[in-house]
Amino acid sequence: MTANPVPQNAVPRAVDELRRAQIVRIDSPGGSLDVLAAELADAPSLTLLEVDARAGLVVTHRRAAVLHLVNQLGAAGQAAVWIDRPGWLDLTMSIATIDPISDLATPLKGPLRTRDTGPLGEAAAAALRLAKLGGLLPAVFAVPTSEVPAPGAVPLRVGAVDVLGYARADRLRIVARARLPLAEAPGTEVVAFRPAEGGPEHLALVISPAYPPAAPVPSGPLLVRLHSACLTGDVLGSLKCDCGPQLRAAVAAIVADPRGGILLYLQQEGRGIGLINKLRAYALQDQGFDTVDANLRLGFESDERDFAVAAVMLRQLGVGTIRLLTNNPDKVASLQEHGIDVAERVAHAMPPNPHNTAYLDTKRDRSGHYL
Repeated sequence: MTANPVPQNAVPRAVDELRRAQIVRIDSPGGSLDVLAAELADAPSLTLLEVDARAGLVVTHRRAAVLHLVNQLGAAGQAAVWIDRPGWLDLTMSIATIDPISDLATPLKGPLRTRDTGPLGEAAAAALRLAKLGGLLPAVFAVPTSEVPAPGAVPLRVGAVDVLGYARADRLRIVARARLPLAEAPGTEVVAFRPAEGGPEHLALVISPAYPPAAPVPSGPLLVRLHSACLTGDVLGSLKCDCGPQLRAAVAAIVADPRGGILLYLQQEGRGIGLINKLRAYALQDQGFDTVDANLRLGFESDERDFAVAAVMLRQLGVGTIRLLTNNPDKVASLQEHGIDVAERVAHAMPPNPHNTAYLDTKRDRSGHYL
């Protein structure tokens, strides 16, 4: 039987399949894995995955640390940690193992045993990367499989190397632009960017201090703000963060600058973990964890954002040297790493409120923000 060919744009298609609770096959030089997003699995889909063998549960090293597994030999040095599933670790208990919301209520999970992923480590790491790209909890059920798919069960295939090397910024392009007068910045043009193969769209607000917009922006470092989308703060007015005030203050600062500037609105909600996972992090904060620990308990890094996207957007807008409106040193370093000259960092701190004081303290003390 001929192996199923890997289709063009397989990575975004694999993300979509995983988000639809479908099985995806990940190929690597060390072998292939059939994987299923753990948080979306149900009894029928898990049964379909386990036709040839019982599935293991693959989690990130961060989640494994929360589960106190990183001292086991099987987890040592592994970015993707494979947890064997004895009979008692059924679907319900597996979901409880990957979802930290109930950790305090049901802290005793186990005994859990890990094993070295060996030659399948690259495929396992790619599976977790796909889950992150899809805004899912980074955990999958996984079964090693042969190169030849079973009759009637041909999952979408993707190469581990393609997944691990995938960057949406590589093929970002302008797809639309139009005048967008804002209440505080009527001389604004919106420019929409989209990865060529689809995916989250990012926006640039090119703001002129004059209305109608003045003809071209004068040369020299331009005032720029990178703002990650925050539905709860920007739209709903949440007091848990400072995102809404930062957004409005950034627009005001750019309007006040004689040369205007650019605000990049990046679809990287919740520091890149996605809206649903951000809400899960909020639930963990209600249990007493700070923003960093909440992300780590979910299995993510403390910040999963990719500011290479911003560098590509700025270059396509003809901007190479900027004054960056930020308190985050990582934004400065990342833009410079990707070829944007940050001539000056302009402070951008908002006053605290009773609901976000701890959040701001964590940004300063644990994430190194200048607050």
